[in-house]
Amino acid sequence: MSDQTNERKIEHIRVIEQDPETDRQGAYFDRIRLTHRALPEVSLAEIDPSVEFLGKRLSFPLLISSMTGGDHELVRHINKNLALAAESCQVAMGVGSQRVMFSSEAAKESFSLRQFAPSVPLFANIGAVQLNYGVGYEEVLRALDVLQADALYLHLNPLQEAIQPEGDTNFSGLSVAIQSLQQSLALPIILKEVGSGLSPADIRLGLAAGVRYFDVAGSGGTSWSRIEHHRRQSDVSDLGLKFQDWGVPTPLALKLAEPFLDQATLIASGGIRDGIDMAKSVILGASLCGVAAPLLQPAMESADAVIAAIEKLRREFVTAMFLLGTSDFSALYRNKALIVEER
Repeated sequence: MSDQTNERKIEHIRVIEQDPETDRQGAYFDRIRLTHRALPEVSLAEIDPSVEFLGKRLSFPLLISSMTGGDHELVRHINKNLALAAESCQVAMGVGSQRVMFSSEAAKESFSLRQFAPSVPLFANIGAVQLNYGVGYEEVLRALDVLQADALYLHLNPLQEAIQPEGDTNFSGLSVAIQSLQQSLALPIILKEVGSGLSPADIRLGLAAGVRYFDVAGSGGTSWSRIEHHRRQSDVSDLGLKFQDWGVPTPLALKLAEPFLDQATLIASGGIRDGIDMAKSVILGASLCGVAAPLLQPAMESADAVIAAIEKLRREFVTAMFLLGTSDFSALYRNKALIVEER
């Protein structure tokens, strides 16, 4: 199983490299137009984009979203560069699925990242469906421990599993399993989709299970359905292509989640490609904004390349804040008066 899982990680990366259309470029955030302030009444030099998350201060509300992990030099290289950049830029980071380390001891090294990112929030990651396939409390503790994590991502990926040749598709009763796990853990669980979006019914189930953090991870960015389509080599079915744009776009997922903001903290990911998209996400109620695809190629190069990409996002985000006349995160967060038009 470990060889198969490791090979799948590399296949995912190669598909993304070879098929640019795995990034669906939905540009759903472009339908939101913000109010430009010609008299912003703030100094660009005094803009403070910092935010606190899980008790740690971040330089701006960026999360390096989950990408990869496993027993392979490439994924070790990628994760180390991402962690070094997260620490340098003081942003949060989530790792890829840690399931592989339960069958491959050597895979643990790719998740031993606290040494490279000692002060920023790090999120461990397990597929929620694996709770129905033998992963339990002890395995979760191992995943948290190797990363010295601040929280646990439980990712929800029914579409990917349905398309994946070796997919695990028994999602029945998961909310009960999630509730049991959250009651046993001292750290928070973050429920996360992987690119099809969380709906209000999902958030209600999560809240009932004791979860208070949700990454809506909507459609518009990387399509795991299309990626898995490329891996169905012996199958002429176009199922993965048929569903490549399935789901709730990230801006809409944020709007649908608004009624829960008195109980839940939201993370926006899925199709966020620049600092303007980040600003729009914060206006719609996101406390963090997750970005993955734009950082993958830089991470394959060096930590410095990732840092440069993050600093570009930061400049864009701060510039948007300046042009909106918002001097700090609190002035931007949920300030829907800044939206002048939605198409």
